[in-house]
Amino acid sequence: MARVQLALNVTDLDAAVEFYSSLFGTGPAKRRPGYANFAIATPPLKLVLIEDRAGRVDGVAGALNHLGIEVETADEVREAARRLADEGLAPTVQDGTTCCYAVQDKAWVSDPDGAPWEVYTVLADAVGATGMGCSADTCGPAAGAEVVRTGVIDVDPTDVDPTDVAPTPCC
Repeated sequence: MARVQLALNVTDLDAAVEFYSSLFGTGPAKRRPGYANFAIATPPLKLVLIEDRAGRVDGVAGALNHLGIEVETADEVREAARRLADEGLAPTVQDGTTCCYAVQDKAWVSDPDGAPWEVYTVLADAVGATGMGCSADTCGPAAGAEVVRTGVIDVDPTDVDPTDVAPTPCC
């Protein structure tokens, strides 16, 4: 089996294990002092957590923008948002948002050190878009942004005119 490995420095291993167990719906495969790894089946991922109480100091500082889990349908995004809310993670949900030259539905949460994660699906290509619809400065759920939905919105990709969809903080 092939899968991507993602190794993250975390400041509080216990909090990170709790968060990632909730995010992926499974506990760690291995846990040692200052270390945990997850062997996640869906999506195929080896997630490694390395505790560094001084903060994220190794690697390229500032290189991480956000992380994401692409799913196939808007229903899967809604189900992930419900599951994350049930886990107490308070997801921020965006429906029909234009980002990265695509119309997407997504749910955002942040890990205990502030790394933003999105669960998203692409509804349609934003053919008429002249830009990404987001930037490195606004990628992710912005503080105070009006992006939380109050009800479920079903979007038929054939009904979406990408030029009519206002960009929101996303990516």
